[in-house]
Amino acid sequence: MSPKRVVVTGAGGGIGAALARRFAADGAEVVVNDLNAEAARVVAGEIGGIAVPGDAAREEDVRHLIDTAWSELGGIDLFCSNAGVLSAGDETTPDAQWQRDFGVNVMSHVYVSRALLPRWLDSGEPKRLLITVSAAGLLTLLGSATYSVTKHAALAYAEWLRATYAHRGLIVQALCPQGVRTDMLTRGNDRGSGAASLLAEGALAPEAVADLVAGSLEDGGFLILPHPEVEGYYRLRASDPDRWLGGMNKLQRGFESK
Repeated sequence: MSPKRVVVTGAGGGIGAALARRFAADGAEVVVNDLNAEAARVVAGEIGGIAVPGDAAREEDVRHLIDTAWSELGGIDLFCSNAGVLSAGDETTPDAQWQRDFGVNVMSHVYVSRALLPRWLDSGEPKRLLITVSAAGLLTLLGSATYSVTKHAALAYAEWLRATYAHRGLIVQALCPQGVRTDMLTRGNDRGSGAASLLAEGALAPEAVADLVAGSLEDGGFLILPHPEVEGYYRLRASDPDRWLGGMNKLQRGFESK
């Protein structure tokens, strides 16, 4: 059954906007959240939704978003915790950048669960939390220490939520795409990132990712993998980490030699 009351963060563009449009097309009432207020209003206007701008990395903004959605819709069936940021960098990345990326890519999900779980748990009806992680959370992303680390943390938090609350009606799913044709991937290519260029070769349209998400809600599987090859990479990483890391370092050396 398609969710009827949906909230999407980071929905001013990219995957978030595609999710908002897809669920609206399926008949859902959708609340559109984005840090960019105008982008949120544009997408909401397109789909007949409700725009609630705000910063997913600020707990007070997340609580306002959920309170507003609850008041306007009478409840929430699916929350798509989709907002994310990508910064190039390594061990020298400034602390402020680490803190910002951790706030958006990890703490935003914590704030959502703090606000929603008291309303959702043991409600008698299954409730769904979709967390947009990234294949980087299963593997890694060369060229961005902050993205790799925070997306691993986001996956770990999603796993913890699923393991802890599944029996109380909470269905948590982790969306883990590789390249998707969004501004985030384009900016990576503009900076000359070898990893971004590699991901662009097999990049999917955001609409294709949204279609897969909609089709994956019914079975409730934890991992949603728009790129099927990611499953094989993830198995190799787990079964033979030395071989996996050797292959990744080979890629890194290739990027550095160009």
